[in-house]
Amino acid sequence: MEHVFDLLIRRIWLSLLVLVGVSVLIFLIARVIPGDPARIALGPNATDEQVFKLRGELHLDEPIWKQYGYFARDLVHGDLGTSLYTNRPVVEDIIQFLPATLELVIAAGILMVLIGLPLGIISAKYEGRFLDNLIRVIALLGVSAPSFVWAVILMLLFAFFLPLFPIAGRIDTDYDIVRTTGFLLIDTLLMGNLEAFTNALWHLFLPAFALALSGIGQAARLTRANMTETYRKPYIEMADSYGFPKWRIARKYAFKPSLIPSLTIIGLDFAAMLGNAFLVEAIFAWPGLSRYGVAVILRKDLNAIIGTVLIISAAFLIANLVVDLLIAILNPRIRHGR
Repeated sequence: MEHVFDLLIRRIWLSLLVLVGVSVLIFLIARVIPGDPARIALGPNATDEQVFKLRGELHLDEPIWKQYGYFARDLVHGDLGTSLYTNRPVVEDIIQFLPATLELVIAAGILMVLIGLPLGIISAKYEGRFLDNLIRVIALLGVSAPSFVWAVILMLLFAFFLPLFPIAGRIDTDYDIVRTTGFLLIDTLLMGNLEAFTNALWHLFLPAFALALSGIGQAARLTRANMTETYRKPYIEMADSYGFPKWRIARKYAFKPSLIPSLTIIGLDFAAMLGNAFLVEAIFAWPGLSRYGVAVILRKDLNAIIGTVLIISAAFLIANLVVDLLIAILNPRIRHGR
């Protein structure tokens, strides 16, 4: 495990360097976007004196390297500035909106693992048969359409024509929830309100499934391809000739080495969903960080844009870090430093 610990330390340092690079890059990009943030924030009726005063407060009248210096100083102290969109500290906005998106993305990630991997295993086990062809068609459909298309289709099918799921929001307005963590499933359980928990879960399922469908298709296709290749390896044929049970061969000898590429894709898809969830959140009126991010981009809210991008970048890095550690645990050659 010493090599795994060394790998963890190296990845953490590399992730911090990447975050610094991302902060510089997004800061520069945000500054060159056409439009005056002060004028956009104050509106067309503001006087030139008011715009000039706000530009001074935001340090927009100083060289860009000084502006980044102010930003880096505040960032070290946990201050991302004030949002011109909500007139609140950006940190408060992130604390409010991030749990909703995380809850949605985590649920989608769980569905991706629980559905995509078994579909890939079943498809590889019945290679060339009807069940394999059916799963491959389903996986191809999941990959071929973006999440927002599936969101519209699922809403039409299961919210309008078959009113089985709610259309919008995270929970019915009838429930008075004490927001302790911001995760409604956890908060309702902490309150001991199982009815509210079920209602929140019912609101969560449809947008999470729409967001997960593309990842489910990718996980199924990749797992099938890897397991099909693994089944042709000599040690699998030897295990089969010794009369080992089929389920043991599939679970212990075929699935584990085939899991590594699938795990990498699932980790990247999980992180990407944080940024790609905005259309699903818009369709289902889900009050998440991705939807907030699009709103602040349209208003050129520099502080909020940088804060949102840094959070999504950190999610990518954390997902990569977790995947690297899991691969190191699954692969003895990496675990032992070879």
